[in-house]
Amino acid sequence: MNKYVVLKKSDFSQFIKELRRTAPVMAPVAKGYNNYAFAEVKSGKEIALKYIPTILPPKKFFIPQHEKIQEFNKSQKKWTPVVKSEELILFGVHTCDLAGIQFLNKAMSTDPKDVNYLARKNKIAVIGLECNDYCDEFASCALMRNHLPKGGYDLFLTDLGTFFMVHVRTNKGAALVQKMKLPAAKEKDKVVLKALRKKKAVLFKSEVRVSRDELKKVFDKTLDSEVWGDLNRRCLSCGNCTNVCPTCYCFDIRDELALDLNSGSRIRVWDGCQSENFAKVAGGENFREDRSERQRHRYFRKFRFPVSRFDSYACTGCGRCSRTCMAKINLKETINALAEEAK
Repeated sequence: MNKYVVLKKSDFSQFIKELRRTAPVMAPVAKGYNNYAFAEVKSGKEIALKYIPTILPPKKFFIPQHEKIQEFNKSQKKWTPVVKSEELILFGVHTCDLAGIQFLNKAMSTDPKDVNYLARKNKIAVIGLECNDYCDEFASCALMRNHLPKGGYDLFLTDLGTFFMVHVRTNKGAALVQKMKLPAAKEKDKVVLKALRKKKAVLFKSEVRVSRDELKKVFDKTLDSEVWGDLNRRCLSCGNCTNVCPTCYCFDIRDELALDLNSGSRIRVWDGCQSENFAKVAGGENFREDRSERQRHRYFRKFRFPVSRFDSYACTGCGRCSRTCMAKINLKETINALAEEAK
């Protein structure tokens, strides 16, 4: 399906009301000065239509931070898989986060498939929202070519002044707008949309001295770069960067016993490669003991390994890692340094 309809700004609140008749609506809301988070909304007035990337990416709805995956009972000698999913509508997802969801879809669909993720994904309707203006100095979405919509949504809204242009991409999306009976977009509306995209081509620049296509070659040449030593001296190993990344999917497994010591649950929780204990194995051996090795691993997991495994970069350009880093490590500065050394 590929059609465009028009949603008047005056009908936006009614649109959200209709969505809520179908399922709970999760959308970006303000959380203090220049901070935003995806949370359930009751009306259109609560939604932040202009926002920098949320503190946590929308992956939290696809991969919960704490998720029960099994229940066990010792006396019955029984393990029971737990797969929980619920209908949700995820509204206002920026193109960088859409790219993150697309990457996770690919990674979690590769054998061995993650059945919990896939069950949850099938219950979530995704409505994208275009960024008309440049986010902030941390974003690198233009470098990763994620500043324009490239799929991963059921509906996609673009603010064009007095109305939203709505791209209906899937049957699920068509069902969401069916009751509103939105009028089809006219040619003059599409001209306005094209003008906006042309303007964005000037506004959104990569600010990195290497093209997206050359990134793989840069990392091929910088395995032993001095840049990693610099990051070793600066990094605090706090794990903020991996916690907020829209494509990190590493986890730890924990078994929790009930008070009767007979039953319990197996839980998976978010984990990250910047933790000192992440690569520690039996006997105390640590494969990435130095922070430089852990930082290098993180960058290679975004710009090198996924290209070989999934034919895709795992960095979306959202800027969260740079925005949240307590040591002020900036991804764009690091890439520039690596690109200069690779010459």
